[in-house]
Amino acid sequence: MDAFYASVELLRYPQLKGLPMVIGGGRRTVDEAIRNLPEGGTLADIPVEAFPRLKDYTGRGVITTATYPARQFGIGSAMGLMKAAKLCPQALILPVDFDEYRRFSRAFKQVILDIAPLMEDRGVDEVYIDFTDVPGGQRDGGRSLARLIQKSILDATGLTCSIGVAPNKLIAKMASEFNKPNGISIVHEGDLESRIWPLPCRKVNGIGPKADEKLKRFGIETVGELAARERDWLIQNFGKATGAWMHEVAWGRDDRPVVTESEPVSMSRETTFERDLHAVRDRAELGAIFTHLCEKLAEDLQRKGYVGKTIGIKLRYDDFRIATRDQTIDRFTDDGKTIRQVGGQCLKRVPLERPLRLLGVRVGALAKAGSPEALAPTGAGASRTPAEPASATASLF
Repeated sequence: MDAFYASVELLRYPQLKGLPMVIGGGRRTVDEAIRNLPEGGTLADIPVEAFPRLKDYTGRGVITTATYPARQFGIGSAMGLMKAAKLCPQALILPVDFDEYRRFSRAFKQVILDIAPLMEDRGVDEVYIDFTDVPGGQRDGGRSLARLIQKSILDATGLTCSIGVAPNKLIAKMASEFNKPNGISIVHEGDLESRIWPLPCRKVNGIGPKADEKLKRFGIETVGELAARERDWLIQNFGKATGAWMHEVAWGRDDRPVVTESEPVSMSRETTFERDLHAVRDRAELGAIFTHLCEKLAEDLQRKGYVGKTIGIKLRYDDFRIATRDQTIDRFTDDGKTIRQVGGQCLKRVPLERPLRLLGVRVGALAKAGSPEALAPTGAGASRTPAEPASATASLF
């Protein structure tokens, strides 16, 4: 999807189209602009001047995504908002609204499934599709089907997407970035040398900043230069698994299938605070945030049809150290109150003297709701630590 979060916001605020805008800095509550909504007016009637500007932002939030006009200033995802403000102080800033983004995510994926059922979900804004056996899928090298998918998503959601068509997932992923936004790129097997080899190594999904920096120290900057190195040399310098993988991807080889069903190991929710919060001084605020995280995690489990037995928490302190604790209970659950209660017991087992930057909650040891495993008698299969009764103190928050 093209600048997915920002594009969803532009459906809500069409008056911001064409303007530099970033999404980030915390979860949406009530937008400042909405508070000034003219009587009888709609969100589209809010004047642009009413929206907050990046230059006025103070905090340590990061950008989730940015519109293409904002990206022209060098702004990108995961960049600190304060840094972005120096690059484009006039950019508008909106907080994230994950519930709305998930709603649109489910909508566009359903459109794709109705056309091409072999779809691998790769997160909120990206999928892989195997259209080998889709009727008419090979017409015009796959371009006809790609156009159909684009039009169908646009008609159903008002959003645009970019599609890469290639013999395998590796090259399709790279091709999807060639003609953003709203583009279609077709890459055939014979196009490897002309279209893939000139690209920087960093464009290969799986080569991160550290590996890229090491490659550059060897004078390897493009995929073609990587392909020119012997397999044994890559193994010697990057290890057996990584070196062999680099050799394969440089030559455009990828035999991974499109996986339509994959069972999650765990589900989690977490949030980074705009300011450090202390377990004593900010107890009420932390308690409300923790309860909200547990409730939203329970909704995620229920919506996706899972229950879990292991409940855990994650803390990041002001010095960036991380602490985690978990507890396994007697029976599977997708209940927000149970998650909150057991998570609270985990919180009792971590130091809470230092201020906190981040708080998270996780449910693991998942099973499908209603499955024989989930319905097994209490304690079946293993020794479990029981949860405290509901009347016990839930947590330090």
